[in-house]
Amino acid sequence: YKQDFGKNVMSHQFSPLKLSQFILVTTLALSSIAYAQQSERPPFQHYYVQGNVHMFEPANTNGNPGALIGDDGILLIDSHFDFSVEDLLASLGEVSDQEINFVVNTHVHPDHIGGNNKLAAYGVTILAHDSVRLQMLEEIRIPRRGGSYIPAPAPAARPVITYSEAISFHLNGEEVRVFLAPPAHTGGDSFVYFMGSDVLHLGDVFRTNMYPIIDKYNGGSFHGMIEAMGLAIGMAGPNTKVIPGHGAGPSDREGMIVYQQLLFTMRDRVQALMEEGMSAEDIIAAEPMADYDERYGGIPSWTSVDVIPIIYEELSER
Repeated sequence: YKQDFGKNVMSHQFSPLKLSQFILVTTLALSSIAYAQQSERPPFQHYYVQGNVHMFEPANTNGNPGALIGDDGILLIDSHFDFSVEDLLASLGEVSDQEINFVVNTHVHPDHIGGNNKLAAYGVTILAHDSVRLQMLEEIRIPRRGGSYIPAPAPAARPVITYSEAISFHLNGEEVRVFLAPPAHTGGDSFVYFMGSDVLHLGDVFRTNMYPIIDKYNGGSFHGMIEAMGLAIGMAGPNTKVIPGHGAGPSDREGMIVYQQLLFTMRDRVQALMEEGMSAEDIIAAEPMADYDERYGGIPSWTSVDVIPIIYEELSER
């Protein structure tokens, strides 16, 4: 692969970790490595999506990067974790010998921005929404496990180009439109539409293997997620392919409709129980999503128990 990791790695400046932060980052790294070893899967599974677009699914399905690959170079969507950059570059190198020109961060979580520092050392230009850069100036709180913290990313990891509403890339024979989604997973989610290839990358607004994560600490909204998924479904045609932020392999318009139906079902069931006078605790105890748990409840760090109070709060405010 053309971009030389070794010549830059020693120059990185890493922020000091508090013990709790170190434990969190180390746990994420070890769990990813263990998952790959147990499943005998490669660190990243390559999928050719269509057109000029490829997907690289990590062994633990966290933070699926996408890539537009062609003679003009590579536009990467999300940089995954810092510890997995070398594996991601190796997977890209099996597909193309072109250099990465740009990386777009779809939002601020560490499985989407974690590799920025190393990629910036190669000269890769980082782009994200205005709010993502602002969030990266401070310690970042993430919603799983009751609200864990990670340290502020190093200055080199911050986006050098930001946008407010939308921005376009023109390379490899097509336009790539990056635009702000309604507040959903976070308040700064970017959707990416590869127009010539007819592929959408929706970041963590769309996932196929778990319940929706609503990051209230960073501006997320359950009802905004319904709106955002409706927007994406409205953009998609019968041949559109969709890269989910989490989940196995590319999806499509039908997959998005299935996921939006999950959102509708969660909202409607919580609303019905609220109308019976139940509190959030009562609704959780009633297990209203038990029939969906086998498909969407398999990740212990985020289940319907985490989502129901958020839906309850938003419905109470309406």
